[in-house]
Amino acid sequence: MKGVEREVVNPRGVPDTLQYGFSQAVMVKGGCRVLLSGQVGVDAHECLVGPDLEGQAFAALDNIEAILGTLGGDLSDIVMMRIYIAEAARYDQEGVVKALRSRFPQSPPATSWMIVSGLSEPEWLIEIEAEAVMPDIA
Repeated sequence: MKGVEREVVNPRGVPDTLQYGFSQAVMVKGGCRVLLSGQVGVDAHECLVGPDLEGQAFAALDNIEAILGTLGGDLSDIVMMRIYIAEAARYDQEGVVKALRSRFPQSPPATSWMIVSGLSEPEWLIEIEAEAVMPDIA
């Protein structure tokens, strides 16, 4: 396998996003790019894990981790995430911060957060898309 060089970038002069569990940028050299579909707060049987944003955020990250695991990777391979939060959960974002800081204690990926009017199912409060870079297979 060829290696992947990954460097998080959090320069002075821009907001400190590390406190929220993500980096301003991630520079990657080498590797294979993996794009994951949006993951929501459901388990493998498509059952909602709970009504709260924090629980759904952890479940979405569990799903992302499981997908990457089948490819031989893990959450540390993620370089970019897009987080969609339903309007109904706009003021509960601390749970998302808790999930991100728990799963990405060091060198977190770059992340964009968006508030959307809703997701595909009314009980879904969050959807997370992820982009990972994994080692090339020689």
